[in-house]
Amino acid sequence: MIYNEEFETMPREALESIQLRRLQATVARVYNATPFYRRRFEEAGVAPADIRSLSDLQKLPFTTKADLRDNYPFGMFAVPMDNVTRIHASSGTTGKPTVVGYTARDIQTWAELMARSLMAAGTRRDDIVHNAYGYGLFTGGLGVHYGAERLGASVIPISGGNTKRQVMIMKDFGPTVLTCTPSYALHVAEVAGEMGVSFRDLKFKAGIFGAEPWSEQMRREIERTLNLKAMDIYGLSEVMGPGVSVECIEAQNGLHIFEDHFIPEIINPHTGAVLPYGTPGELVFTTITKEAFPLIRYRTRDLSVLYPEPCRCGRTIVRMGRIQGRSDDMLIIRGVNVFPSQIESVIMETKHFEPHYQLVVERIGTLDQLTVLVEVNEAMFSDEIKNLQSIERELERNIRETLGVAAQVKLVEPKGIQRSEGKAVRVIDKRNI
Repeated sequence: MIYNEEFETMPREALESIQLRRLQATVARVYNATPFYRRRFEEAGVAPADIRSLSDLQKLPFTTKADLRDNYPFGMFAVPMDNVTRIHASSGTTGKPTVVGYTARDIQTWAELMARSLMAAGTRRDDIVHNAYGYGLFTGGLGVHYGAERLGASVIPISGGNTKRQVMIMKDFGPTVLTCTPSYALHVAEVAGEMGVSFRDLKFKAGIFGAEPWSEQMRREIERTLNLKAMDIYGLSEVMGPGVSVECIEAQNGLHIFEDHFIPEIINPHTGAVLPYGTPGELVFTTITKEAFPLIRYRTRDLSVLYPEPCRCGRTIVRMGRIQGRSDDMLIIRGVNVFPSQIESVIMETKHFEPHYQLVVERIGTLDQLTVLVEVNEAMFSDEIKNLQSIERELERNIRETLGVAAQVKLVEPKGIQRSEGKAVRVIDKRNI
């Protein structure tokens, strides 16, 4: 089934006509309403009147996460604050979040896109959605929630954590669709097994998993262990939240991008040159319906590929391949974006440490574990063990409170971190994803 057949199965020529009209309106609006874009367009020697075809999109400059950081918190908004209904935020590179705003119409658009996504992934009006994405500033929980309500399904707003309680709710309430990160899905299955509960006795038919990279191997493991069909969903708070693209339950072969709201491009991450369909590169999005926080050619740093061929499910919109990684050094730990520079900022706020550290990421069982190795200074190294343990716990708490991610801290003696003559090796990622 297709939630919005008009737009999801539209002939290419008709869709591109709508895209061009919406792109022209968006470009004119950000030029007039956002000083950042007016200045950036003028620097590039381009004006709204120059956008006469979709190919003219390439004349416009890119927007980066650094631009969002430099205009923190509300400098990128294109409407007055009294028109902003909702504010969400995600991690930024300096410890301060990337702030995004929504008008009332943006919220309705988001709900529509999530309803499309949920239906594409197998959700129907008579389903019960067990929503274990995090609620709050993170866009995952509320995005799924509004979409399920728009679709007409029932929602259990369980959020993340308290896993034994989640298993009890699954057993007693009989949900049929599971939404969470893929690693948490496997963790729930582990805990259920310890409680003597088999997913084969539960009622789940489908799972919609995102917010972190996961492989086809993990999909097979999830489907086997949880006894459901597992679909990938993609989004990022800067562009909208979840609901930018999703796999369909019929094919599970690439994620359908809702092109009546987002224009995707694939570029060479080093040169910025636009690449043809079928060529891997960095994913770039231009929003063409957002009011509060429109973005022009936003560089996601996610590496993917675009496929234009219609899907056997009947949708004609472009599909994107599974995210293969990132063109920068950002880590995604249990759905939370973490940059080494963020950890460094927290470490450097404390006088006990030297500016030498490494981040070790491992997959322990089904969950990601971040270990922070950090050198103590000479004065602290000679201190009592109980004091060193107290400092470890303090840094763990500061990382959790500042970045929203749990990490295990291990103190290392002075000069215990290997030095490099070139670029320092800050991250050791041992996950096999």
